[in-house]
Amino acid sequence: MLSFVAKSSNLSQFSKATSYVVASTKPVLSAAAVLPGPTAAVHPLPKEPLTGEGLRLIAPKSGALTATSSILAATSVRYAHTDIRVPDFSDYRRADTLDNKSNNRESAASRQTFTYMIVGSGIVTGAYSAKTLVSQLISSLSASADVLALAKIEIKLGDIPEGKNVTFKWRGKPLFIRHRTADEIDIENKVDVSSLRDPQTDSERVKNPDWLVVLGVCTHLGCVPVANAGDYGGYYCPCHGSHYDASGRIRKGPAPLNLEVPEYEFPDETTLIVG
Repeated sequence: MLSFVAKSSNLSQFSKATSYVVASTKPVLSAAAVLPGPTAAVHPLPKEPLTGEGLRLIAPKSGALTATSSILAATSVRYAHTDIRVPDFSDYRRADTLDNKSNNRESAASRQTFTYMIVGSGIVTGAYSAKTLVSQLISSLSASADVLALAKIEIKLGDIPEGKNVTFKWRGKPLFIRHRTADEIDIENKVDVSSLRDPQTDSERVKNPDWLVVLGVCTHLGCVPVANAGDYGGYYCPCHGSHYDASGRIRKGPAPLNLEVPEYEFPDETTLIVG
């Protein structure tokens, strides 16, 4: 008896072909004798050995079955899973590439243009965001509004009479504005510059001979000098006895330098802007 067994994949290793010889159960009545005539029926042997390849060839070829065979693995006959759904990405594909049979090179230019536009927009947005961030950072580190408001000061010169000195507050420091007389101007121009500790001519310290603009901070230890005082009629620092003339130059005392002259300009004859 020859039988063939084909099972699903989990039992495919048990697929086999077998041959059995079954003895008769009837008792022997007489001694066997060789009679002339046709030979006894014998089960025909297969023409080819029942190898894995042979089983694959005689396996069913129709229906939801499939058979596989290889040299290193056992022959298996299994059901084909034809009910698996293939994902459909049509909703995510571009309209130019929906047709599987179309040539995508024909629409490459338009698709690349879209990609370049998206990348370019991202770069512009990133650059603008970085610029805004840097601007805000620099603004936060800069001076506040009240400090910027004191960066420059505008002074009406018509409010200062001749021969008088007026003190203003500028950037947290005293600012001396002196309306000099003709005699003071003449005296300062005649001073021997070589005799000065910090040599400077009067013309180097003033832009308009009638007006002297200096910071009211002593160059010795930062005290505030007194106007219209001292041995030279200019400024006097009572802390350590420094004397300055009407041009703000040090003439006597421990101060090493002349009074500092800030940046200033005359927009017109009656206005002074310091800073």
